[in-house]
Amino acid sequence: MNKTLIVAMETYLRQVKSWSFIVLVLSPFILLAISLGIGYTSATSSSDQQRIAVVSDDPTLRQQFIKANRDDVKTTVTTTATAQKAVNDNKLAGYLVLSSDKRQVTGTYHSTDSLGGGLKTKINVFLGQTQQQLNLANAKLSAKQMKSLAVQPSFKAQIKKSDSGANFAKIASFWILVFMIYMILVTYSSVTAQEIASEKGTKVMEIIFSSTKASKYFVGKILGVFGVILTQILVYLVGGYGFFQIAMHLDNIKTIIVDNRSLVNAIIGNMLNVNLLFVFLGVIIYTIISAFSGALVAKAEDAPKAAQPAIYLSMIAFFLTMPFQSNSDALIAKILSYVPFFSSYFMPMRIINGNASGMEISISLAILVVSIGLLTWYIGQIYEGLILQTDDTSFWKRLRRGLSYQK
Repeated sequence: MNKTLIVAMETYLRQVKSWSFIVLVLSPFILLAISLGIGYTSATSSSDQQRIAVVSDDPTLRQQFIKANRDDVKTTVTTTATAQKAVNDNKLAGYLVLSSDKRQVTGTYHSTDSLGGGLKTKINVFLGQTQQQLNLANAKLSAKQMKSLAVQPSFKAQIKKSDSGANFAKIASFWILVFMIYMILVTYSSVTAQEIASEKGTKVMEIIFSSTKASKYFVGKILGVFGVILTQILVYLVGGYGFFQIAMHLDNIKTIIVDNRSLVNAIIGNMLNVNLLFVFLGVIIYTIISAFSGALVAKAEDAPKAAQPAIYLSMIAFFLTMPFQSNSDALIAKILSYVPFFSSYFMPMRIINGNASGMEISISLAILVVSIGLLTWYIGQIYEGLILQTDDTSFWKRLRRGLSYQK
């Protein structure tokens, strides 16, 4: 077991230290950071051009307006001269001068363009409320009269829940999950196949097999690749959470997320549950097939071709899910949700659509785990016969010879 762990650790460290892995892991975050940066800069610049300044000799009146309309006001501009310069430089939409005496509240808007309807309404509402408070103070009404004037109208809304949001969340979750499985599979199928095929026909392998069992060496290789896959998934989860927290501090993005909170929660909920386990196990079983394919190539130079069987199989599973996206309770979809190599696509689809019970999920997971164990054990038993073949014969001949190998 110690030798197996040594092989696993050596494989793991070699992969995670490679530039290809670093670029693979960091590239989504770099692109996301660039997108957020550009979006934030653009939004900030555009936002300032749409804001106004508020100028007043009465600090309390100015603060009351800012408190009620903070998103529309550039608070750092406090004087008429500064506001006028910002408007002329097209850095502000305009500026509002507020004043008040004992009888009336006045607001004067200065700009080179007409005032937008939404902001105009907010200004009128503020002026109306402030004027009303001033009128009530001047009227010197009794407590009873003030109480009568304070009565507000009642408004109720009865909204019938629609399934459109939930359906969109299911569709979005399905496509995100399917593409995530497919892209990770394609990546690690190639990585694993080349990892195994690069050792094809080397004398080093004969020396290694003389000191340890080929099955232990194979298991070590697979465990090392599993560690790499798990590391990437964990980095994406932690990094994704970090970017989500950053996004919640950006006003424009935060507004979108808050306005669609139920949709975002539904998508995240569909991703961060047992579906993530199906993704991981699906990548594992395809990785084992990739390792098997890598051991079957005639020579190390054929390593790029080694991943093709696993990639083609994953493509078949990927395209098979499409017709059942809105019909995941069909008999074929149910059957394929229990079949290894297909269950990682079909069972999450059924879970997202609410068509799989806890018992069905457990059975599918159990079949997938047992299949991974049996496949690893069997390939480990014939691995020496596969990796030491150096004859440039047909693929099927090498396959038959490898499968018939006994030690």
